[in-house]
Amino acid sequence: MAKILVVDDEAGIRDIIKEYLQFEGYEYNEAANGMEALDILKKEDFDLVVLDIMMPKLDGVTVLKEMRKTKATPVIMLTARGEEYDKLFGFELGADDYVVKPFSPRELMARRKSILKRVSAEQASPVVNQLIFDQLVIDVAARDIYIDGEKLNVTPKEFDLLLYLCRNKNIVLSRNQILAEVWGYDFFGDDRTVDTHIKMLRSSMGQYRDVIKTVWGIGYKFEL
Repeated sequence: MAKILVVDDEAGIRDIIKEYLQFEGYEYNEAANGMEALDILKKEDFDLVVLDIMMPKLDGVTVLKEMRKTKATPVIMLTARGEEYDKLFGFELGADDYVVKPFSPRELMARRKSILKRVSAEQASPVVNQLIFDQLVIDVAARDIYIDGEKLNVTPKEFDLLLYLCRNKNIVLSRNQILAEVWGYDFFGDDRTVDTHIKMLRSSMGQYRDVIKTVWGIGYKFEL
């Protein structure tokens, strides 16, 4: 069963999440601040981290930055702020998902389930070494993207998004399809999440940014 770390300075929120996770049989640990979280992460590995942004001693953004130096563990960010800029910043740092307080515990559990399901599917799927489109190369096993031999600096979710688009070359994909396949859910998804990640991905791709076409009123497609 998966092992999950919950980091939040509010004991009530930790208790609610703990109750839901333990009911479903998950192994659980918790931290009340960022410093405590980093100490735990140095000693233990987790399948998922639920991480609050606004905390004393060390905030969640700093914790995520430090985590990403050594760990690719999926992270769901918790925050009281819901502006697109805040979400964009979290995604750029490598967050996998974002839940705005106050939130429904069932929504959080649905997102937790989708992330763990995706990670499990990736680990079980056959390894395809590379996808090559002219000078755009996707190293699937290493989860790296290269353009003209230069490695791009992209988040895990940006990689997943481009990989899905490339595997469906010339096929128009709706935002709901992308949410379902890349994020693993369709009920709690937000169309703006897809648009935000497309914007981030295009900004990283330089001369190849135009291979991701916008199909107005529907979604996106990869065309080269």
